[in-house]
Amino acid sequence: MTIDGGSNTIYNSKSINSYGSSNFMDPLSDIITLLRPSTAMAKPISGRGQWGVRYKSYDAPGFTVVLTGGAWVTLDDREPFRIAEGDFLLFPTTPAFSLCSKPGAPCIPAEPLAEAVRHGEKEGQPEFTALGGSFSIESVNAPLLLALLPDHIHISASAGRATRFGRLIELLSEECVANYPGKELIIQRLLETLLVEALRWDIIGNNAASAGLLNGLRDPAIARVLRAIHKDVRVRWTVANLAGIAGMSRSAFAARFHEVVGCAPIEYLARWRIAIAKDALLSGAKSLDRIADEIGYESASAFSTAFSKRLGCSPGRFATSYVAGVSPGLLAVS
Repeated sequence: MTIDGGSNTIYNSKSINSYGSSNFMDPLSDIITLLRPSTAMAKPISGRGQWGVRYKSYDAPGFTVVLTGGAWVTLDDREPFRIAEGDFLLFPTTPAFSLCSKPGAPCIPAEPLAEAVRHGEKEGQPEFTALGGSFSIESVNAPLLLALLPDHIHISASAGRATRFGRLIELLSEECVANYPGKELIIQRLLETLLVEALRWDIIGNNAASAGLLNGLRDPAIARVLRAIHKDVRVRWTVANLAGIAGMSRSAFAARFHEVVGCAPIEYLARWRIAIAKDALLSGAKSLDRIADEIGYESASAFSTAFSKRLGCSPGRFATSYVAGVSPGLLAVS
């Protein structure tokens, strides 16, 4: 089963074009809207007996939903962990990893395929079945925004049971084994919803998290600051007034923000402003003056200078280069 996400998703792509001051202040929704995720591919995966495969890293969010049985996942320099029936595993940026029937099983190199795959013994009832695949995302801001997310999110069936996440997994499992009209469309939408639920789950969960946006939203003081920034990016934010929102001294706040989010607060603000600007430039619907005003710059000239300093090219050249064929060097935000 292959699902082509195309351009239709559960996210409103038009909502990205009106930033500045508003009542909308959900940083997670902001990030997801700029990424515009859609289900690019989903396929059945099964295995029986002893088997193991090794995948290279690739720059796209990958996922696995275990339908029956279990398997082991190993990331570089990490202890293997088991995924079992009802579990959901998300890689915001898919690293190199191995998937095998048991720890230590020999692994053969594998490439992501669009069609169903079976590992190990080809005959007999599979001992492991799953739905695996990847999400397509808007590439222009992917390096910046995905860097704000953890390297992986694993939600076990026991943790998700009796929650909305668990009910979504049940619906997806039912849809995979049924043969109803519109099956592929329903699976696509359920997977997109699971992506958002998984990111939300990481915010409200109690497990230790790496530095990034989701970790910041779990910290009440830092979350207030992030929501304030996203509510009105035009404000001339300073460490002092952001520290006031957090209810901390400037030094304590700056240290805490960097520890939790992974960068300084003003750097986060600058990165977010540029992300909004890049998206607006590619839409081609706004003048430089309007973009500059909406993201907090005094003039188009000031915005162009800041943009060029950060990306190494002018806003106009960035938009033209992207349309003509993106140069990877123009996508990074230092």
